[in-house]
Amino acid sequence: MIRWLKGIYHLLVAIASTCYFRFPGSKLTVIGVTGTDGKTTTSTLIYHILKESGKKVSMITSVHAVIAGKSYDTGFHVTTPTAFWVQKYLREAVDHGDAYMVLEVTSHALTQHRVWGIPFAIGVLTNITHEHLDWHKTFDAYVKAKSKLLKASKTVVVNKDDGNSFEKIGDLVRTKELITYGIRRTAKVSPETHAFHTKLPGEFNIYNCLAAFAVAQKLDIPFSTIRKAIQSFSGVKGRMEVVTTTPCQIIVDFAHTPNALTQALRTVKDSTKGKLIHIFGSAGLRDKTKRPYMGKASSEYADVIIITEEDYRTEKVEDIIDQIASGIPSYMDIYRYPDRKEAIRFALSIAKKDDTILITGKGHEKSLCRGTIEYPWSDQDMVMSLLSEKKS
Repeated sequence: MIRWLKGIYHLLVAIASTCYFRFPGSKLTVIGVTGTDGKTTTSTLIYHILKESGKKVSMITSVHAVIAGKSYDTGFHVTTPTAFWVQKYLREAVDHGDAYMVLEVTSHALTQHRVWGIPFAIGVLTNITHEHLDWHKTFDAYVKAKSKLLKASKTVVVNKDDGNSFEKIGDLVRTKELITYGIRRTAKVSPETHAFHTKLPGEFNIYNCLAAFAVAQKLDIPFSTIRKAIQSFSGVKGRMEVVTTTPCQIIVDFAHTPNALTQALRTVKDSTKGKLIHIFGSAGLRDKTKRPYMGKASSEYADVIIITEEDYRTEKVEDIIDQIASGIPSYMDIYRYPDRKEAIRFALSIAKKDDTILITGKGHEKSLCRGTIEYPWSDQDMVMSLLSEKKS
């Protein structure tokens, strides 16, 4: 009942906002990007390619919004803002003379009608993995929620290698122009047909680049411009961000799903000479079923596992840690630090020169929710603060 009421509320806000701002989406070429993992990097990369090609473009992602040349914070723990702000940003982009809008879209935003009234020219689906089952209840419902973006789009760009989503959405997009991308299965856009070089690490970023390449090609951006833009793209804050390489390599990443953790850990493990030290937790009042799988993912690659807080909200952080630990083999040592600062401090105390510390879950976020209060927080700033403290 509460969920239904939320949907009605957001729909009414969307209708009122769309009318109030005079249907701004109809005056833009809107590219929507959804998926469990890779949305932000893919969205930002599409924006970067369009900007490098000389197009006037704005974007809204979970990291921030860049509208009419100005950067805005999109708020705490938010990917797609409320319909009012989405429509307001669209109107500002139109008034600025922008021709394109890249919009990162969550399944929550789709089910809550936050993007109602926006005609999507292109819809991108990066993948669908285990996440948000606290809201969607079943995986099939989660797939259907993501597919709402594709149904609302004229052209659909889909990861053909993602069996979880590609097979299920086939019937849902039968009437759409379908552009596939992939590495393993035969796809329209692949590293063989669309060669490029990127600074971004990991196979998962190859997929992000392919999705962006597919969108840019559909928008008639020259191949040479796309390749040059992909090569110059340096990444997104909080996404495999190297904070420092002294006294060891320390990386902050937003990964907070089992699949994202696997991809990040695998990538970091391949480039680490010493031990991989992993610090992570799981958000409170969110999908509890993924927690053991997150623990399992860490155990498959990390040499040292440190479980800590991550926006535990009104749950007991110790309970969340126990649930994560239940997915880790009993023979492995686990370090439990309910305080995230102390978890990072401990990792710094044991790390050697050739080790890598990977801190996941917060990424770009600037707050940490304890109870009902948002406290200022940055993994990056805390790392540098503790390193400075050690030196003094």
